Amino acid sequence: MIDSKISCVNLWKIFGPDPQGFFRRHGGNPSQEALAAEGYIGAVRAVSFAVRLGEILIIMGLSGSGKSTLIRALTRLNDPTAGHILFDGQDLMQVSNRQLIELRRHKMGMVFQHFGLLPHRNVLSNIAFPLEVRGTARDERETRAREILKLVGLEGREDYFPRELSGGQQQRVGIARSLAVEPEIWFLDEPFSALDPLIRREMQDEFLRLQKLLKKTIVFITHDFEEAIRLGDRIGIMKDGRLVQLTTPEDMVLNPADDYVSEFTKHAPRERVITVRSIMSNSNGIAGTAVSANARIGDIAAQVLAADTPLAVVDENGRTIGSIARDHMIKALFPQAVP
Repeated sequence: MIDSKISCVNLWKIFGPDPQGFFRRHGGNPSQEALAAEGYIGAVRAVSFAVRLGEILIIMGLSGSGKSTLIRALTRLNDPTAGHILFDGQDLMQVSNRQLIELRRHKMGMVFQHFGLLPHRNVLSNIAFPLEVRGTARDERETRAREILKLVGLEGREDYFPRELSGGQQQRVGIARSLAVEPEIWFLDEPFSALDPLIRREMQDEFLRLQKLLKKTIVFITHDFEEAIRLGDRIGIMKDGRLVQLTTPEDMVLNPADDYVSEFTKHAPRERVITVRSIMSNSNGIAGTAVSANARIGDIAAQVLAADTPLAVVDENGRTIGSIARDHMIKALFPQAVP
């Protein structure tokens, strides 16, 4: 069994005049038709999943799909209507408000689209603020803030105010502030969506660099599929409050659950997602040049397309496990063009 840091079981969040009563009247599983008929909104509907230790789990969907409501339900910023949220095995639906506040202060980091920096405080003070709220002594919290400042590449800007920083720098401060408490799990709700494309790419690079160093357990919300496949270990797609599919980027591109998921994956950069292992033939005995089963097809496409015969595919131990030919590559790169 894979260890999970946080998980939810049959999670619901319904908006309306009497969500609990409505939920009970419909036997704990109201339909979309019942919700609409009585004027309720099922923002999160029967969602269950677990976030593995050290994993970046991406949740995405169109506007109104429920993805941001879900992350707020997981942290109980919006109390769920029903279901269970397990954090290290403890059900957050059963903890007191005081216990919940302590969990947020000590074990959860949160970053949102709007940076939420305190305009009257400088960068160092903004980063140290969560530790100040916790009651950490000034010297200790400023030392920690300086360490995090260096980690996110803002050393030398301790005394700047938010208005003196670019959008990307402000978001770095927001990220640094969320890391100051050394969270065990990190929640990020579209943190880069307000940034210009070039800055956004730089922040994604920074995010991946930090994750390589810190190995946090992360729930990341986005509406951008390219961002999702670049950052995520697994991707969950939501529609009308339901989790439609949750799997690896590669599996989602190759095996979308339905037409809705297909629309997300239609323009995916397949060459950066699909591995040789997924498209190879099981036939062995191909001599000559070999390619790794774990290679992305974009990295070996020219080699395969230029070869007159299929190439051997080898595993991590150099053992031949299959072969790959031009037709495999063309079908993988251009599925709609191949009958």
